[in-house]
Amino acid sequence: MKKDPIIAIIGLGYVGLPLAVAFASKYKVVGFDINLKRVSELQNGDDFTLEISKDELQSVLNSSSEKGLEITEVVSKIKEASIYVITVPTPTNKYNQPVLKPLQKASETVGKVLKKGDVVIIESTVYPGVTEDVCVPILEETSGLKFNKDFYAGYSPERINPGDKTHTVTKILKVTSGSTPEAAQYVDDLYASIITAGTHLAPSIKVAEAAKVIENSQRDINIAFVNELSKIFRLLEIDTQAVLDAAATKWNFLKFTPGLVGGHCIGVDPYYLAQKAIEQGYNPEIILAGRRMNDGMGSYVAHEVVKLMIKKDGKVKNGNALVLGITFKENCPDIRNSKAIDVISELKNYNLNIDVYDPWANAEEVKREFEISLISNEKELKTHYDAIVLTVSHQEYLNFNINQYISETSVVFDVKSFLPEDKIDGRL
Repeated sequence: MKKDPIIAIIGLGYVGLPLAVAFASKYKVVGFDINLKRVSELQNGDDFTLEISKDELQSVLNSSSEKGLEITEVVSKIKEASIYVITVPTPTNKYNQPVLKPLQKASETVGKVLKKGDVVIIESTVYPGVTEDVCVPILEETSGLKFNKDFYAGYSPERINPGDKTHTVTKILKVTSGSTPEAAQYVDDLYASIITAGTHLAPSIKVAEAAKVIENSQRDINIAFVNELSKIFRLLEIDTQAVLDAAATKWNFLKFTPGLVGGHCIGVDPYYLAQKAIEQGYNPEIILAGRRMNDGMGSYVAHEVVKLMIKKDGKVKNGNALVLGITFKENCPDIRNSKAIDVISELKNYNLNIDVYDPWANAEEVKREFEISLISNEKELKTHYDAIVLTVSHQEYLNFNINQYISETSVVFDVKSFLPEDKIDGRL
Protein backbone atom coordinates (compact mmCIF):
# COMPACT_ATOMS: atom_id res chain seq x y z
CA MET A 1 0.00 0.00 0.00
CA LYS A 2 1.72 3.11 -1.31
CA LYS A 3 2.09 6.37 0.60
CA ASP A 4 1.79 8.52 -2.54
CA PRO A 5 -0.77 6.63 -4.60
CA ILE A 6 -2.23 7.16 -8.02
CA ILE A 7 -5.99 6.77 -7.68
CA ALA A 8 -8.30 5.34 -10.34
CA ILE A 9 -12.00 6.15 -10.08
CA ILE A 10 -14.14 3.61 -11.97
CA GLY A 11 -17.42 5.22 -13.01
CA LEU A 12 -17.80 8.98 -13.47
CA GLY A 13 -21.43 9.66 -12.65
CA TYR A 14 -23.05 11.56 -9.78
CA VAL A 15 -20.79 9.77 -7.28
CA GLY A 16 -17.55 9.17 -9.14
CA LEU A 17 -16.94 12.58 -10.68
CA PRO A 18 -17.19 14.70 -7.50
CA LEU A 19 -14.99 12.16 -5.72
CA ALA A 20 -12.44 12.22 -8.54
CA VAL A 21 -12.31 16.03 -8.49
CA ALA A 22 -11.88 16.05 -4.69
CA PHE A 23 -9.04 13.54 -4.78
CA ALA A 24 -7.43 15.35 -7.73
CA SER A 25 -6.77 18.37 -5.51
CA LYS A 26 -4.12 16.29 -3.69
CA TYR A 27 -3.40 13.21 -5.79
CA LYS A 28 -2.89 12.08 -9.34
CA VAL A 29 -6.28 10.66 -10.38
CA VAL A 30 -7.39 8.76 -13.45
CA GLY A 31 -11.14 8.79 -14.03
CA PHE A 32 -12.40 5.85 -16.08
CA ASP A 33 -15.80 5.35 -17.70
CA ILE A 34 -17.08 3.09 -20.49
CA ASN A 35 -19.54 5.74 -21.72
CA LEU A 36 -17.60 7.38 -24.56
CA LYS A 37 -19.96 10.36 -24.76
CA ARG A 38 -19.57 11.00 -21.04
CA VAL A 39 -15.78 10.77 -21.33
CA SER A 40 -15.70 13.21 -24.25
CA GLU A 41 -17.91 15.74 -22.43
CA LEU A 42 -15.80 15.58 -19.27
CA GLN A 43 -12.57 15.95 -21.22
CA ASN A 44 -14.06 19.20 -22.53
CA GLY A 45 -14.93 20.30 -19.01
CA ASP A 46 -18.69 19.72 -19.27
CA ASP A 47 -20.65 17.82 -16.61
CA PHE A 48 -24.29 17.21 -17.56
CA THR A 49 -25.11 16.23 -13.95
CA LEU A 50 -24.24 19.82 -12.93
CA GLU A 51 -22.50 18.51 -9.80
CA ILE A 52 -19.16 20.01 -10.89
CA SER A 53 -18.85 23.42 -12.54
CA LYS A 54 -16.90 23.88 -15.74
CA ASP A 55 -14.29 26.03 -14.00
CA GLU A 56 -13.85 23.50 -11.18
CA LEU A 57 -13.48 20.60 -13.58
CA GLN A 58 -11.08 22.40 -15.91
CA SER A 59 -8.92 23.50 -12.97
CA VAL A 60 -8.12 19.90 -12.07
CA LEU A 61 -7.88 18.75 -15.69
CA ASN A 62 -5.16 21.36 -16.16
CA SER A 63 -3.23 20.47 -13.00
CA SER A 64 0.42 19.40 -12.80
CA SER A 65 1.66 15.84 -13.26
CA GLU A 66 1.96 15.38 -9.47
CA LYS A 67 -1.79 15.82 -9.02
CA GLY A 68 -4.87 16.44 -11.11
CA LEU A 69 -7.39 14.48 -13.12
CA GLU A 70 -7.13 12.54 -16.38
CA ILE A 71 -10.37 11.30 -17.96
CA THR A 72 -10.23 8.16 -20.10
CA GLU A 73 -12.10 5.16 -21.49
CA VAL A 74 -8.87 3.21 -22.04
CA VAL A 75 -8.31 0.42 -19.51
CA SER A 76 -4.54 0.41 -19.90
CA LYS A 77 -4.38 3.99 -18.57
CA ILE A 78 -5.54 2.91 -15.10
CA LYS A 79 -2.93 0.17 -14.66
CA GLU A 80 -0.45 2.54 -12.97
CA ALA A 81 -2.89 3.19 -10.12
CA SER A 82 -2.43 1.53 -6.75
CA ILE A 83 -5.92 2.44 -5.44
CA TYR A 84 -9.07 1.62 -7.36
CA VAL A 85 -12.34 3.17 -6.24
CA ILE A 86 -15.45 1.65 -7.86
CA THR A 87 -18.44 4.01 -8.02
CA VAL A 88 -20.70 2.39 -10.61
CA PRO A 89 -24.50 2.35 -10.19
CA THR A 90 -26.25 -0.55 -8.47
CA PRO A 91 -29.92 -0.31 -9.50
CA THR A 92 -32.82 -2.73 -9.19
CA ASN A 93 -34.70 -4.48 -12.01
CA LYS A 94 -38.44 -4.41 -12.75
CA TYR A 95 -38.93 -7.04 -10.04
CA ASN A 96 -37.14 -4.80 -7.49
CA GLN A 97 -34.21 -7.22 -7.31
CA PRO A 98 -30.63 -5.90 -6.97
CA VAL A 99 -28.70 -5.62 -10.23
CA LEU A 100 -25.00 -6.20 -9.55
CA LYS A 101 -23.87 -6.59 -13.15
CA PRO A 102 -22.28 -3.11 -13.43
CA LEU A 103 -20.35 -3.76 -10.20
CA GLN A 104 -19.27 -7.21 -11.39
CA LYS A 105 -18.11 -5.83 -14.74
CA ALA A 106 -16.19 -3.05 -12.99
CA SER A 107 -14.52 -5.66 -10.76
CA GLU A 108 -13.46 -7.59 -13.86
CA THR A 109 -11.99 -4.41 -15.37
CA VAL A 110 -10.00 -3.67 -12.21
CA GLY A 111 -8.92 -7.29 -11.94
CA LYS A 112 -7.22 -7.05 -15.35
CA VAL A 113 -4.82 -4.37 -14.09
CA LEU A 114 -4.58 -5.26 -10.39
CA LYS A 115 -1.06 -5.61 -8.92
CA LYS A 116 0.48 -6.69 -5.66
CA GLY A 117 -0.07 -4.17 -2.88
CA ASP A 118 -3.07 -2.52 -4.56
CA VAL A 119 -6.28 -1.60 -2.72
CA VAL A 120 -9.78 -1.82 -4.19
CA ILE A 121 -12.48 0.31 -2.54
CA ILE A 122 -16.18 -0.09 -3.32
CA GLU A 123 -18.47 2.95 -2.96
CA SER A 124 -21.51 1.55 -4.78
CA THR A 125 -24.54 0.73 -2.65
CA VAL A 126 -24.69 -3.00 -1.86
CA TYR A 127 -26.14 -5.37 0.70
CA PRO A 128 -23.82 -6.71 3.42
CA GLY A 129 -21.35 -9.20 2.02
CA VAL A 130 -21.15 -8.07 -1.61
CA THR A 131 -17.63 -6.61 -1.40
CA GLU A 132 -16.04 -9.77 0.01
CA ASP A 133 -18.39 -12.41 -1.38
CA VAL A 134 -19.04 -11.06 -4.89
CA CYS A 135 -16.37 -8.53 -5.87
CA VAL A 136 -13.30 -10.11 -4.25
CA PRO A 137 -13.71 -13.52 -5.98
CA ILE A 138 -13.94 -11.74 -9.33
CA LEU A 139 -10.84 -9.70 -8.54
CA GLU A 140 -8.95 -12.86 -7.51
CA GLU A 141 -10.00 -14.84 -10.56
CA THR A 142 -9.29 -12.06 -13.06
CA SER A 143 -5.96 -10.97 -11.56
CA GLY A 144 -4.61 -14.29 -10.31
CA LEU A 145 -3.76 -12.56 -7.03
CA LYS A 146 -4.63 -13.62 -3.47
CA PHE A 147 -6.97 -11.50 -1.35
CA ASN A 148 -5.42 -10.00 1.81
CA LYS A 149 -2.03 -11.28 0.74
CA ASP A 150 -1.44 -9.66 -2.65
CA PHE A 151 -4.22 -7.04 -2.64
CA TYR A 152 -6.70 -5.56 -0.17
CA ALA A 153 -10.26 -4.26 -0.19
CA GLY A 154 -12.27 -1.53 1.48
CA TYR A 155 -15.81 -0.24 1.49
CA SER A 156 -16.77 3.41 1.90
CA PRO A 157 -20.42 4.11 1.08
CA GLU A 158 -21.17 7.11 -1.08
CA ARG A 159 -23.18 9.88 0.54
CA ILE A 160 -23.69 12.14 -2.45
CA ASN A 161 -26.85 14.26 -2.41
CA PRO A 162 -27.48 15.29 -6.06
CA GLY A 163 -28.18 18.98 -6.53
CA ASP A 164 -27.04 19.89 -3.01
CA LYS A 165 -24.35 22.57 -3.23
CA THR A 166 -23.97 22.82 0.54
CA HIS A 167 -23.43 19.18 1.53
CA THR A 168 -20.81 18.33 -1.08
CA VAL A 169 -18.60 15.24 -0.98
CA THR A 170 -15.87 16.69 1.24
CA LYS A 171 -18.39 18.20 3.68
CA ILE A 172 -20.21 14.95 4.49
CA LEU A 173 -18.71 12.67 7.14
CA LYS A 174 -17.39 9.49 5.47
CA VAL A 175 -17.73 5.94 6.74
CA THR A 176 -14.68 3.82 5.90
CA SER A 177 -13.59 0.19 6.31
CA GLY A 178 -10.97 -2.28 5.19
CA SER A 179 -10.33 -6.00 4.85
CA THR A 180 -7.49 -6.01 7.41
CA PRO A 181 -6.73 -3.62 10.28
CA GLU A 182 -3.85 -2.16 8.27
CA ALA A 183 -5.96 -1.80 5.12
CA ALA A 184 -8.78 -0.23 7.12
CA GLN A 185 -6.47 2.41 8.56
CA TYR A 186 -4.98 3.03 5.12
CA VAL A 187 -8.43 3.58 3.59
CA ASP A 188 -9.48 5.81 6.47
CA ASP A 189 -6.32 7.93 6.20
CA LEU A 190 -6.86 8.27 2.45
CA TYR A 191 -10.36 9.67 2.81
CA ALA A 192 -9.42 11.75 5.86
CA SER A 193 -6.93 13.59 3.66
CA ILE A 194 -9.77 15.16 1.61
CA ILE A 195 -12.94 14.88 3.73
CA THR A 196 -13.06 18.01 5.88
CA ALA A 197 -16.12 16.73 7.75
CA GLY A 198 -14.11 13.80 9.11
CA THR A 199 -14.34 10.01 8.84
CA HIS A 200 -15.76 7.12 10.85
CA LEU A 201 -13.78 3.88 10.68
CA ALA A 202 -16.22 0.97 10.87
CA PRO A 203 -15.03 -2.30 12.48
CA SER A 204 -15.61 -4.33 9.29
CA ILE A 205 -16.58 -4.05 5.65
CA LYS A 206 -19.94 -5.71 6.32
CA VAL A 207 -20.75 -3.13 9.02
CA ALA A 208 -20.01 -0.30 6.57
CA GLU A 209 -22.13 -1.96 3.87
CA ALA A 210 -25.02 -2.43 6.31
CA ALA A 211 -24.77 1.17 7.52
CA LYS A 212 -25.30 2.44 4.00
CA VAL A 213 -28.48 0.49 3.31
CA ILE A 214 -30.10 1.29 6.66
CA GLU A 215 -29.46 5.05 6.31
CA ASN A 216 -31.84 5.25 3.38
CA SER A 217 -34.13 2.45 4.53
CA GLN A 218 -34.82 4.48 7.69
CA ARG A 219 -35.75 7.55 5.63
CA ASP A 220 -37.89 5.42 3.36
CA ILE A 221 -39.89 4.00 6.27
CA ASN A 222 -40.37 7.43 7.86
CA ILE A 223 -41.63 8.89 4.58
CA ALA A 224 -43.92 5.89 4.11
CA PHE A 225 -45.42 6.65 7.53
CA VAL A 226 -46.27 10.26 6.65
CA ASN A 227 -47.53 9.15 3.22
CA GLU A 228 -49.98 6.89 5.01
CA LEU A 229 -50.91 9.75 7.33
CA SER A 230 -51.59 11.89 4.29
CA LYS A 231 -54.00 9.30 2.92
CA ILE A 232 -55.81 9.08 6.26
CA PHE A 233 -56.03 12.82 6.78
CA ARG A 234 -57.30 13.42 3.24
CA LEU A 235 -60.18 11.04 4.03
CA LEU A 236 -60.82 13.00 7.23
CA GLU A 237 -60.51 16.31 5.34
CA ILE A 238 -57.66 17.43 7.59
CA ASP A 239 -54.65 19.34 6.22
CA THR A 240 -51.68 17.00 6.61
CA GLN A 241 -49.14 19.82 6.50
CA ALA A 242 -50.96 21.66 9.27
CA VAL A 243 -50.89 18.49 11.38
CA LEU A 244 -47.17 18.04 10.80
CA ASP A 245 -46.48 21.67 11.67
CA ALA A 246 -48.36 21.28 14.93
CA ALA A 247 -46.68 17.98 15.83
CA ALA A 248 -43.26 19.43 15.01
CA THR A 249 -43.55 21.81 17.96
CA LYS A 250 -42.53 18.85 20.15
CA TRP A 251 -38.74 18.79 20.49
CA ASN A 252 -38.24 15.13 19.49
CA PHE A 253 -40.74 14.92 16.64
CA LEU A 254 -39.10 14.03 13.30
CA LYS A 255 -40.73 16.17 10.64
CA PHE A 256 -40.76 14.11 7.47
CA THR A 257 -43.12 15.18 4.70
CA PRO A 258 -45.25 13.10 2.30
CA GLY A 259 -44.33 12.78 -1.34
CA LEU A 260 -42.92 10.69 -4.16
CA VAL A 261 -39.87 8.63 -3.20
CA GLY A 262 -37.58 8.03 -6.16
CA GLY A 263 -33.93 8.47 -6.96
CA HIS A 264 -30.93 6.19 -6.80
CA CYS A 265 -30.84 5.75 -3.00
CA ILE A 266 -34.00 5.93 -0.90
CA GLY A 267 -36.14 4.19 -3.49
CA VAL A 268 -33.55 1.47 -4.14
CA ASP A 269 -31.45 0.71 -1.04
CA PRO A 270 -34.22 -0.94 1.01
CA TYR A 271 -34.58 -3.61 -1.67
CA TYR A 272 -30.89 -4.48 -1.30
CA LEU A 273 -31.30 -5.07 2.42
CA ALA A 274 -34.57 -6.93 1.88
CA GLN A 275 -32.94 -9.22 -0.70
CA LYS A 276 -30.19 -10.24 1.72
CA ALA A 277 -32.71 -10.81 4.51
CA ILE A 278 -34.85 -13.04 2.26
CA GLU A 279 -31.76 -15.06 1.28
CA GLN A 280 -31.23 -15.72 4.97
CA GLY A 281 -34.81 -16.93 5.39
CA TYR A 282 -36.27 -13.79 6.98
CA ASN A 283 -39.13 -11.83 5.44
CA PRO A 284 -38.57 -8.11 6.23
CA GLU A 285 -42.12 -6.91 6.91
CA ILE A 286 -41.60 -3.24 7.83
CA ILE A 287 -39.04 -2.51 5.12
CA LEU A 288 -41.16 -3.99 2.33
CA ALA A 289 -44.38 -2.45 3.71
CA GLY A 290 -42.69 0.96 3.50
CA ARG A 291 -41.61 0.25 -0.04
CA ARG A 292 -45.12 -0.79 -1.09
CA MET A 293 -46.58 2.38 0.39
CA ASN A 294 -44.05 4.66 -1.31
CA ASP A 295 -44.09 2.84 -4.64
CA GLY A 296 -47.86 3.31 -4.79
CA MET A 297 -47.89 7.07 -4.19
CA GLY A 298 -47.64 8.07 -7.86
CA SER A 299 -50.79 6.16 -8.73
CA TYR A 300 -52.50 7.54 -5.62
CA VAL A 301 -51.71 11.15 -6.61
CA ALA A 302 -53.16 10.60 -10.08
CA HIS A 303 -56.37 9.15 -8.65
CA GLU A 304 -56.75 12.09 -6.24
CA VAL A 305 -56.28 14.54 -9.11
CA VAL A 306 -58.97 12.84 -11.21
CA LYS A 307 -61.38 12.74 -8.23
CA LEU A 308 -60.94 16.50 -7.81
CA MET A 309 -61.47 17.04 -11.55
CA ILE A 310 -64.77 15.14 -11.39
CA LYS A 311 -65.90 17.15 -8.35
CA LYS A 312 -65.26 20.39 -10.25
CA ASP A 313 -66.99 19.08 -13.40
CA GLY A 314 -63.68 19.29 -15.23
CA LYS A 315 -62.89 17.53 -18.48
CA VAL A 316 -61.14 14.20 -17.83
CA LYS A 317 -61.43 12.11 -20.98
CA ASN A 318 -59.35 13.79 -23.71
CA GLY A 319 -58.63 16.62 -21.29
CA ASN A 320 -55.20 18.28 -21.05
CA ALA A 321 -52.98 17.89 -18.00
CA LEU A 322 -49.65 19.52 -17.26
CA VAL A 323 -47.12 17.81 -15.00
CA LEU A 324 -44.50 20.14 -13.53
CA GLY A 325 -41.34 18.09 -13.01
CA ILE A 326 -39.88 14.79 -14.23
CA THR A 327 -36.60 14.69 -12.25
CA PHE A 328 -36.55 12.70 -9.01
CA LYS A 329 -35.89 15.78 -6.86
CA GLU A 330 -35.81 19.56 -6.99
CA ASN A 331 -33.17 21.72 -8.68
CA CYS A 332 -31.36 18.72 -10.12
CA PRO A 333 -31.32 17.11 -13.61
CA ASP A 334 -31.26 13.53 -12.26
CA ILE A 335 -34.19 11.47 -13.61
CA ARG A 336 -33.05 8.09 -12.26
CA ASN A 337 -35.96 6.17 -10.74
CA SER A 338 -38.17 9.24 -10.90
CA LYS A 339 -41.64 8.53 -9.52
CA ALA A 340 -43.17 11.42 -11.44
CA ILE A 341 -43.48 8.92 -14.29
CA ASP A 342 -45.94 6.90 -12.15
CA VAL A 343 -48.21 9.95 -11.89
CA ILE A 344 -47.95 10.52 -15.64
CA SER A 345 -48.64 6.89 -16.55
CA GLU A 346 -51.72 6.69 -14.33
CA LEU A 347 -53.14 9.96 -15.65
CA LYS A 348 -52.75 8.61 -19.18
CA ASN A 349 -54.92 5.66 -18.15
CA TYR A 350 -57.76 8.17 -17.77
CA ASN A 351 -57.23 9.27 -21.40
CA LEU A 352 -55.76 12.60 -20.38
CA ASN A 353 -53.31 14.25 -22.76
CA ILE A 354 -50.15 14.91 -20.75
CA ASP A 355 -47.56 17.63 -21.19
CA VAL A 356 -44.45 17.50 -19.01
CA TYR A 357 -42.58 20.73 -18.33
CA ASP A 358 -39.21 20.55 -16.59
CA PRO A 359 -36.50 23.20 -17.12
CA TRP A 360 -33.89 21.03 -15.37
CA ALA A 361 -34.23 17.69 -17.14
CA ASN A 362 -32.42 16.75 -20.35
CA ALA A 363 -35.00 16.31 -23.13
CA GLU A 364 -32.94 13.68 -24.96
CA GLU A 365 -32.48 11.61 -21.80
CA VAL A 366 -36.20 11.86 -20.91
CA LYS A 367 -37.15 10.73 -24.43
CA ARG A 368 -34.78 7.77 -24.25
CA GLU A 369 -35.79 6.72 -20.74
CA PHE A 370 -39.54 7.42 -20.68
CA GLU A 371 -40.53 7.99 -24.34
CA ILE A 372 -41.83 11.42 -23.38
CA SER A 373 -41.31 14.56 -25.45
CA LEU A 374 -40.32 16.99 -22.73
CA ILE A 375 -41.31 20.64 -22.74
CA SER A 376 -38.31 22.70 -21.66
CA ASN A 377 -39.67 26.16 -22.44
CA GLU A 378 -42.92 27.80 -21.28
CA LYS A 379 -43.56 29.02 -24.82
CA GLU A 380 -44.29 25.43 -25.86
CA LEU A 381 -47.14 25.03 -23.34
CA LYS A 382 -50.82 24.90 -24.31
CA THR A 383 -53.00 27.90 -23.50
CA HIS A 384 -55.26 25.90 -21.16
CA TYR A 385 -55.00 22.84 -18.91
CA ASP A 386 -57.74 20.94 -17.13
CA ALA A 387 -55.26 19.84 -14.48
CA ILE A 388 -51.80 20.95 -13.36
CA VAL A 389 -49.83 18.64 -11.08
CA LEU A 390 -46.62 19.84 -9.43
CA THR A 391 -44.46 16.79 -8.69
CA VAL A 392 -41.05 18.45 -8.22
CA SER A 393 -40.36 21.71 -6.40
CA HIS A 394 -37.92 23.35 -8.81
CA GLN A 395 -37.26 26.98 -7.86
CA GLU A 396 -38.33 28.07 -11.35
CA TYR A 397 -41.92 27.06 -10.57
CA LEU A 398 -42.20 29.82 -7.97
CA ASN A 399 -42.34 32.27 -10.89
CA PHE A 400 -44.64 30.08 -12.99
CA ASN A 401 -47.94 31.89 -13.67
CA ILE A 402 -50.40 29.05 -13.11
CA ASN A 403 -53.45 31.31 -13.46
CA GLN A 404 -52.52 31.91 -17.08
CA TYR A 405 -53.20 28.26 -17.94
CA ILE A 406 -56.30 27.35 -15.91
CA SER A 407 -60.03 28.03 -15.71
CA GLU A 408 -62.63 27.68 -12.94
CA THR A 409 -62.99 23.94 -13.55
CA SER A 410 -59.23 23.25 -13.65
CA VAL A 411 -57.51 21.40 -10.80
CA VAL A 412 -54.10 22.31 -9.39
CA PHE A 413 -52.53 19.60 -7.20
CA ASP A 414 -49.30 20.21 -5.29
CA VAL A 415 -47.45 17.01 -4.36
CA LYS A 416 -44.65 18.94 -2.63
CA SER A 417 -46.68 21.57 -0.71
CA PHE A 418 -44.56 24.10 -2.55
CA LEU A 419 -47.09 26.49 -4.04
CA PRO A 420 -49.16 29.11 -2.18
CA GLU A 421 -52.31 27.57 -0.69
CA ASP A 422 -54.60 29.98 -2.52
CA LYS A 423 -53.34 28.66 -5.86
CA ILE A 424 -54.05 24.96 -5.30
CA ASP A 425 -57.04 22.63 -5.01
CA GLY A 426 -55.25 19.82 -3.22
CA ARG A 427 -51.96 18.58 -1.82
CA LEU A 428 -50.56 15.60 0.05
